Amino acid sequence: MDTMRDRFAPVVSRLLDEDPRVAVVLAEIGVDGFAAAARRHPDRVVNVGIREQLLVGAAAGLALTGLRPVVHTFASFLVERPFEQVKLDLGHQDAGAVLVSAAASFDWPAGGYTHMAPGDVALLDTLDGWTVHVPGHPDEAETLLRHAVAAGDDKVYVRLSVQSNGRALPVDGERFRTVREGRSGVVVAVGPTLDAVLDATEGLDVTVLYATTVRPFDGAALRLATETAGADVVLVEPYLAGTSTAAANDALSDVPHRVLGLGVGRRELRRYGQPEEHAAAHGLDARSLRERVGSFLGGGAAAAA
Repeated sequence: MDTMRDRFAPVVSRLLDEDPRVAVVLAEIGVDGFAAAARRHPDRVVNVGIREQLLVGAAAGLALTGLRPVVHTFASFLVERPFEQVKLDLGHQDAGAVLVSAAASFDWPAGGYTHMAPGDVALLDTLDGWTVHVPGHPDEAETLLRHAVAAGDDKVYVRLSVQSNGRALPVDGERFRTVREGRSGVVVAVGPTLDAVLDATEGLDVTVLYATTVRPFDGAALRLATETAGADVVLVEPYLAGTSTAAANDALSDVPHRVLGLGVGRRELRRYGQPEEHAAAHGLDARSLRERVGSFLGGGAAAAA
């Protein structure tokens, strides 16, 4: 199966052919995937070189001329390094763009900590008006990329990963999807964490919600789920643990509730290994999740086992 990033260049290349507003801005990374598109559209495929601040600034300039720029590089170079430009060139100027990242939290451990960005979504949370998509499968990535490019002049972040669920689910770019129903807690699985969450909660009496669009946060779906499953909520996110706990708390602000945020820990893992080893070290493998979810939800969740 191809990866989300394998799907990215062909999809956006087709969008370049279909829509004269679409432009692509790159900083060396990913250039080969757009070689054919650059020959067809040399004025709308721009490689700024290894200049990530310019990457975002150039995209903002294109947006201000009426184009719809799609901006791509690794997450650490797309959100963290040029954050001032994301904040000012896009945010302050109200310029829309589609930021599409690769490498996610720890997809390429051999690249070291410079190529890891578990704090990317939390960092964007400090800014206003961003839509954030976190697909869990290449087919979902294609759907959400098309949603993002078609979203007028909105500011959209699409977080691609080599980690993937075994099968795609229908996604609409807005709402959480209920994939399992129970009565003793709600577990929200974000993007590529779904398979591990389903394995971890097998036989537990819990509702599982699947989230591929996390900003805006679908508080209505969470609130509805808690009406039958109770207001103990576990968030499982493939980035910094606790990133969405405030959003969940806001959704349930007028009812007694508990929220546990699971995700990538703050401690840097200096023995880089493989992505699967990082997932286990951060407690995001199925075995660790079962222990943590079960401990938080208590005996009631196991009633259906």
